[in-house]
Formats: sequence, C-alpha cells, structure tokens
Amino acid sequence: MPISLMPKLLSKAEFAPYGDVIQTEGTHSYPINNGSTMRFHDLARVETLGAGARALVSIFLGDAFELPVDITMMERHPLGSQAFFPLQPLPWLVVVARDNGGKPDAPAAFLVLPQDGQLRGVNYHRNVWHHPLISFEAPSRFLVVDRGGEGNNLEEHFFAEPYTVSALPAA
Repeated sequence: MPISLMPKLLSKAEFAPYGDVIQTEGTHSYPINNGSTMRFHDLARVETLGAGARALVSIFLGDAFELPVDITMMERHPLGSQAFFPLQPLPWLVVVARDNGGKPDAPAAFLVLPQDGQLRGVNYHRNVWHHPLISFEAPSRFLVVDRGGEGNNLEEHFFAEPYTVSALPAA
C-alpha cells in the first residue's frame, strides 16, 4: 500500500540539509561588464570528487507528470553534486531523503514554483538521496550541472512500498 507524501513549498531553510536553492532573490550580486550585466554570485556549491573529475553542463528534457505520482526509487551521487535549474516557468517537484545506513530514509517533498517571476532551481549536495526529475504541466527543460569523470557516481534504491504524492500545496 502506498505511503502518502505531502510536499511543502520550497524554502532555503527547509531544503538546506539536502542542498542549495538556486535563486537570485536575497543573494550576493554586483554589476559587471561596465554595468550592463548583474552577476548573482556563487549560488550553489558544485562538488566533483575522484579521478578525472570535472563539472558537466547539460540540458535535460523531462516528461510532464500528473498526480498522483508514485515515488518508487531514489538515487544519489557519491562523487559529486547535481544541480537542476528550469529553463521555463513551470512547477516541478523535488523529492529528497536523508541517508539511513546506505539507503534513503523517509522522503521529504518540495514543490518548486517561480517566485516573483524568477525561476528557482536546486543543487543536491553530494550523496543526497533524490528522485529523478518530476515536472508538471508540460515537458520541461532544465540546465543541469553535475560530475563527469571516472568512477561510479550513481547509486539507486527501490522502495518495497511506494510513497505517493496525491496533492500539492497551495501557492
């Protein structure tokens, strides 16, 4: 029988144990390029460990999901962080869990919405359990920064009983 999982709206404070919220609001910024560009500086801690490690920049196109969404598995990356930043203003869901002896603990879910017209992303810290991309309303493009290089940087865990997200919080 599925276990109910109710998402919260994404906030920096609540997401801090799992990673960084990537947004421009409230961040260090300063003008560059003779004042024609504003730089929002150091928005996430990119981690790359191991032989030949390097940061990769990719674009993912995720299918749109409809509720209910079953969370049957989670993954983590022991050798690097993984950042997701949407390229259009659509809602998406982040599902994360703390480690419990090499497997994920009960997950937490966060609904990510544009805030004051600004897009928002997340950076999962190294070794944080998370569900693959879940976007809503339409297929969604994401800019992704993660680790490339030698070594196995993917672990997966499949739950005996799924967690189910049946509703989303009001914005």
